[in-house]
This record gives sequence, structure tokens and C-alpha cells, in this order.
Amino acid sequence: MEPEKISEGRVVAFIDIGTNSVRLLLVRINPNGSYQPLTKQKETVRLGEKEFIDRILQPQAMERAAVVCKKFVELARAYGAEEVIAVATSATRDASNKVQFLEMLKKEAYLEVCPISGIEEARLIYLGVSSGLRLGYSKALFIDIGGGSTEVSIGDQNQHYFLHSFNLGAIRLTNMFLPDETGPVSEERYEQIKAYIRRKSANIIKELSRYRIGCAVGSSGTIENLAKIAFVYLRKAGHESFEKLEYEDLKKIVRAMCALPLEERRKFPGINAQRADIILAGSAIIETLMEELELPEITVSKRGLREGLLVDYISKSEFSYMVTQMSVRKRSIMQLGLACNFDEEHAHIVTRLALELFDSIQALGVHEFKESERELLEYGATLHDIGTFLSYDTHQAHAYHLIRESSLPGFQPEEIEIIANLAYFHRKNTPKKKHPNLEGLSKEAVKSVRLLSALLRIAEGLDRSHTGIISHVRFYIASTDSLVLEMHAREECQLEIWEVEKQKKYFKKMFGYNLQSKVLIEQAAGAPLIFEGSAEVEKVPRE
Repeated sequence: MEPEKISEGRVVAFIDIGTNSVRLLLVRINPNGSYQPLTKQKETVRLGEKEFIDRILQPQAMERAAVVCKKFVELARAYGAEEVIAVATSATRDASNKVQFLEMLKKEAYLEVCPISGIEEARLIYLGVSSGLRLGYSKALFIDIGGGSTEVSIGDQNQHYFLHSFNLGAIRLTNMFLPDETGPVSEERYEQIKAYIRRKSANIIKELSRYRIGCAVGSSGTIENLAKIAFVYLRKAGHESFEKLEYEDLKKIVRAMCALPLEERRKFPGINAQRADIILAGSAIIETLMEELELPEITVSKRGLREGLLVDYISKSEFSYMVTQMSVRKRSIMQLGLACNFDEEHAHIVTRLALELFDSIQALGVHEFKESERELLEYGATLHDIGTFLSYDTHQAHAYHLIRESSLPGFQPEEIEIIANLAYFHRKNTPKKKHPNLEGLSKEAVKSVRLLSALLRIAEGLDRSHTGIISHVRFYIASTDSLVLEMHAREECQLEIWEVEKQKKYFKKMFGYNLQSKVLIEQAAGAPLIFEGSAEVEKVPRE
């Protein structure tokens, strides 16, 4: 599946034919390497229904999957998709009649499908889920519970160290242990399922226990739904959403669901009714793994195999550097900037100048910033102008909303708020403590926004003409209450000097220092010292 050069920008569809559901991710990949998801679809087809007894895909199940695949292919073509990349997982790879099923998909849905191994499935899930996390060199455990199999992997941001696929899935175990169960599920029966899982996974658990992991991440419909049930049923104070699944909560909700007959279980708070018959077997898998590996909680990810197919595709294209050379956070920021068609050169210049100001004020000991604030300033500066493609006049407000509404992978909610507010306050209003944008932020976050925006406003002014006229900038101390802002310019820069003038009052309010400007114009040697406006301008030999 080698992608050709993505030159004009293209629409690509990724289809994951699972044991329980068929999922579609449709993406436009732009000439600059950014991409926009156009649609995500998911249909439950129960391809693995009654399969795992005799390893035969049932005719009705194959028909359901073929109908959904045909609809997804038509949808992809309607969006102008040039390529459709489709893979099939556990139910298909285990079926003795898989060739018949693949032929059926080719004939009825015009779809070429590649069945993948459990290890390849684990690798793609790792790629998809890790691409939305900030891991660095810390190793994470990834768990994905499917209908027919469960994939586990260990990896950090850059690589995986371990991949494995168990023949343990929510549909497979339901077929084995609860085939026609419509009543409550007894404690003994549930423990029986767990004992079977424990036995089947013993060797791998031993293997996984050797790694030092920083966190565990769960993906798949089963885990997402369990986290939602825990949130809705237990109504936990202090929990904002269902981003985590705690072991103690899992035990409570499973016991409560086991006590109900199937029809009652379908109405359980937070449950996806279509999942009610298979959720207990799925719960048994995650509960056993959490017990054996002593995991108090699991972070829930909405990403999975289809996102892995996208990451894999991009890593084989000319934009592979987006995946291989950028951190998740930097990639998120660049992705948003490129998708908004930002002025990349101006963004880079303002970012460089903002960081020079930050480093210089930090070195002078004027203010003790945290290392994390430097990174947030960098990202706020990169995205400060992304609202211009909607409207120039209020582009700071558009940038604020675009950043807040983009779920930037790798960032905490408060970090996103800080970046959005830096973009908002880079021009026009200065951030007053009681500004509505800052409501609900911690004191530290408000302070960060106020101090960092003072630097960003100067940096933005230093490239007022969008020509990169200022090559370097630094502060130095002139007296006990004054700093000098020294600007190295390639030529006269009156516009930039005026812009800096406007920022002096707010700078003093934030840092307690008066600001004087000094411009060094790089030119031929022997030029005299001159004054312009309130800035001292000196011509220096160009190196």
C-alpha cells in the first residue's frame, strides 16, 4: 500500500472491518502535509456472530458487512476519494470461509480488503493511539478489546517494544460462555470467564510485567462504553468526563450489570444498548488484565486501528517527517496551522522573536518562568494569526475559538486554554484578570497568559511588515527600573519601532520595568549613529 506523491492534495478512505463493527475514516490530505478528517462512520454488523464455535462466518453476517462496506465505499467516492485502504481483523482472519467473504466484498462492494495478522493489528492500534498522546520516552501499555481478539502493546512516542494479539474478544467469549444468555449472569459464571482469560494470558502477563510503564491506555468501543457507564451510573464528583476507567468503578458497574437480565441491562445508565449482550465478556477481559497487571486505572482513547492506518499511510508518503521528526504536540500545532492555511513564514519569525525575548528576560532574572511556559508561548506564537482566513478584523477572536475547538492531541485542557488566550490577546485588548476568557482558569494559568502575552505582543509588533526585517532581539538592563530592547534590523524599521512603542505601557505593568528601544541596523561599516523617534538607532557593520 505505497502511497504515491501527495501533490495536489487527495482524499483517502481507511476502512477497518472488525468482528463487531465496520469503521470508516475519510481524510483529505493537503499538499502541505496537513490533513482534515472529512467524516468518521461506524456501523455495528456483528460479523463474528456465532462464528467462533465452528470458525465459519455466517451468511447473514457476511451480507450485513458487505452492505455497510458498499455504503462506505459509495460515501468515500462521493467525497472524491482516490484511494480506499481496507483491512479486516480477527473474525475474517480466523474464518475458514474468508476467501469467499473477500470475494463477496470485491464483487458486491467493489472493495479490495487485506486481512491482517494479530501482530499487525496491534502495531496499527499502537500507531493510531500513540499519535494522540504525549509520551516522550515514557513507556505506555496499550490495550484494545475487539470482538474477536484483544491486542496489547508497549511503546513510547517513537517506537513499540512489544506487540501481542490474544484470541480473546467480547463476541468470542460471549459465544463460548454466554451463548443464549438472556437472564442475569451469576458471579460463578463471570468468574469462570475471568479464569479462562487468566489461563490464556498467563505467559504474556508475565512478559508485560517486566516493563516499567508510566500509564495504561485503552481503546475500542467496549472500553469507551465502560468508561461512559462508570461516569453516568456512579455520577462521580470531580470527574469532568469519561476519559478514565478506574478498576474500583469497573468492579461496581460489572456487578450491577451482571445482576440484571439482558432486556434490563439494555437500559442500564450510559450503556450502548447494542452492546448489552457482549459487554460483560468484554468487561471480564479488561478487569482480568487490570488485576493481573495491577492497574488502578486506564486512560481511554477514542483513537484506534483506522487512525493507525492513516499514520502508517502518511509515514510512507513524502510527509513522513510530520510523523517521524515532530513531537505529538508540535505536530498538533503545525497540523492546525496548516489546515487554516496560516502564513507559515510570519508564524516562524514571530515565534523565534518571542522565544528570544523569553530567553533573554529569563536570563536577566527579571521573572522566573517555568520551562513549560516557554513551550506554550512557542505554540501560541505559531498559531496567533490562524483566524485571518475567516476575517482579518477580528482574527484574534477567530484564532481563540479555532484553537479551543480543535482537540489538540497531546495537550491538557488548561494548556489549550492558555494557547488559545495567547492568540486572542496578541493584539487589541490586553488580558485583564477579570476578562471572561480567563474565567475558570487557575491563578497560575491567568498569570501565564498575562505575562506571556506581553512578550508575544512585542514579538508580533517586531514583524509588523511581515518581511522578517528584525533578525535578532534581546533585553538588557539599563538601570534599576529600565530595560533596553535591542533590535538587530536588516534595514530601516519605523513600522516595527512604532509597534513596540504601543506595548511599553503593558510591558511595564507586567514586568515592572520601563522599556527603551535601541535599533542596530546591519549595513556597511563607518555609518554614523542616528536617532529616530524615541528609539536609538545605530548602524553597525553587517557580519
